Amino acid sequence: MGVIRVLIKSQKDFFSGLMFMGIGVAFAWGATTYTVGSGARMGPGYFPLMLGILMAVLGSVITFKALVTETADGDKIGKWAWKPLFFIIMSNLLFGALLGGLPSIGLPPFGLIAAIYVLVVVSAMAGDQFKLVPVLGLATILAIGSYLAFIMLLKLQMPVWPAFITG
Repeated sequence: MGVIRVLIKSQKDFFSGLMFMGIGVAFAWGATTYTVGSGARMGPGYFPLMLGILMAVLGSVITFKALVTETADGDKIGKWAWKPLFFIIMSNLLFGALLGGLPSIGLPPFGLIAAIYVLVVVSAMAGDQFKLVPVLGLATILAIGSYLAFIMLLKLQMPVWPAFITG
C-alpha cells in the first residue's frame, strides 16, 4: 500500500489558514459560555460565535487553496522575526498592565495617556529604524485622539492619568 503525501503549495497561506481556523474555533468556543440567542433576539454570545464560525470557514478555504493551488516559487516561510514579535507582544502586555494596573504585584494604574506612550515607544522598537521624536509625536497624536474618542465622546470610565497624580 502506498503512502499518500500532501504537498503544501503555499506555506504562507497554509499556516495563515491554520491560524484563522484556530482563532475562529477559539472565538466560537468562547462564545458558547454566553447566551447566544437567535437571529431575532441576539444574546451577547451571538456576534462572537458568528465571527468565530466565519473565521474558521475562511481559514479552511485558505488552507485548502494552499494545498491545491500551485505557486511559482513554492512560497516558503522565511525565518521568524523574533525581535518584532517580542516588542509587539511586550508593548500590548505593558499597555494592559499600565492601563489598569496589576494589584497582585502592587502596580498602580498609570492611566490611558501613559499606557499609550509606552505602547507606541515599545512597539516602535520593533522596527529597524527608531527615531524618538517622530515616535513621541505619534504617541501624542494617539493619546489626544484616544482621550477625545474614549473619554470625551464615549464617556468611558477608565483612569486617564496615573493614580499617584490623581489620588
